[in-house]
Amino acid sequence: MDRSKRSLIRRYKIILDSIADGVFTVDLGWRVSSFNKAAERITGIPREGAIGRLCYEVFRANVCEAGCVLRHTMTTGEPIRNMPVYIVRADKKRIPISVSTTLLKNEAGEVIGGVETFRDLSVIHELRKELQKRHSLGDIISKSEKMFKLFSILPQIAESESTVLIEGASGTGKELFARAIHNNSPRKKGAFVAVNLGALPETLCESELFGYKAGAFTDAKKDKLGRFALAQDGTIFLDEIGDVSQAVQVRLLRVLEEKVYEPLGSTKAVRTNARVVTATHRNLEKLVQEGRFRDDLYYRINVVKVSLPPLSERKEDIPVLVDHFVERFNHLTGKQIMGLSQEAMAALMFHQWPGNVRQLENAIEHAFVLCQEELIQLRHLPTQLIPENGSMLVPSGLTLKEVEKRAILEALQRNQWKKIVTARELGIDKNTLRRKIKRLYIVEPR
Repeated sequence: MDRSKRSLIRRYKIILDSIADGVFTVDLGWRVSSFNKAAERITGIPREGAIGRLCYEVFRANVCEAGCVLRHTMTTGEPIRNMPVYIVRADKKRIPISVSTTLLKNEAGEVIGGVETFRDLSVIHELRKELQKRHSLGDIISKSEKMFKLFSILPQIAESESTVLIEGASGTGKELFARAIHNNSPRKKGAFVAVNLGALPETLCESELFGYKAGAFTDAKKDKLGRFALAQDGTIFLDEIGDVSQAVQVRLLRVLEEKVYEPLGSTKAVRTNARVVTATHRNLEKLVQEGRFRDDLYYRINVVKVSLPPLSERKEDIPVLVDHFVERFNHLTGKQIMGLSQEAMAALMFHQWPGNVRQLENAIEHAFVLCQEELIQLRHLPTQLIPENGSMLVPSGLTLKEVEKRAILEALQRNQWKKIVTARELGIDKNTLRRKIKRLYIVEPR
């Protein structure tokens, strides 16, 4: 080898060793031919121990045996970009990385091997966990401006003794919010008793809420405490209060006004100090106008009202919720799924989620049942979330500029044309968003 080639190789080594990402190359026999300093640091294997060995003996990624990304590139010629995988370091520690691959060619353009670059994502994963903590309140996770406003007033609501009405569609997390109120209140050491009034038959509703005395009816063999008694010194959460009968409404009104109730079959009033938090997915004002819900009870429970937005109005929460559910189901199932592919995440972002957060959680659980890989793919999602015929999630025939314009326009419409909120959802600076709006000729409707 002449002096100029040796000098060129030295320069290449200096450049590779200055890169923060790990880089290694393999020959056509899958043996490592180069290994930079970042690769040593990330894998914990010295260069001398890597050169000449088979790449899977050195790299030890979860995809090496079943779905080697470098083999895919060398077989098909298609490069891989930033695919998330796990590797096992020399010290047996399992760490997340992202890998990219391409072909290695000589001066004549002939393939002589492959190149793989990889980046340590451990710090990013830790930062994501910290960010998730900042975006959570109890079990409620959000990065939505609408939810942050609710987070900001929740401590004041929790400190008070006022009755709270939580409005929101099914699956938006009304009970989670009620629990957050209880857990941040002076009553947090007391019991939190949740009652789904919509699931109780009318004949059992009163006995469940207020209890009964022995002999109150045929099967009443002994006294039974009701939910209000169980919630003494704590909080009682009355979910779906819009579904109760007029008779139960009358009795609830007395409890709220006088703080007393009578168990069935008793003539003695029992005092309660339970704080009452109610919730409904119905329009109570409309029910009052129709005469189906007492106006005096409505005004009594509507001292503090909290309205939870549906998931379709806070789609920026989908990625953080997905991370939360993936981590939760990994713990429950013993799997080690890293997350979702870009196509799967795009499908979730485009869906309108009539079932809200509960439906999203069920979709991730469904994917966990089917997924035997490290990454949830589009095919693992419930059928109703997958585009017809597996087609692209954006119409064909659109240019990249048109796709970008459509994505920005839809985000602006979701956020009522609030540019700071939209920029946060899109993950870009507000000034960048303004330039894109101008360049793409997006005009806000009057």
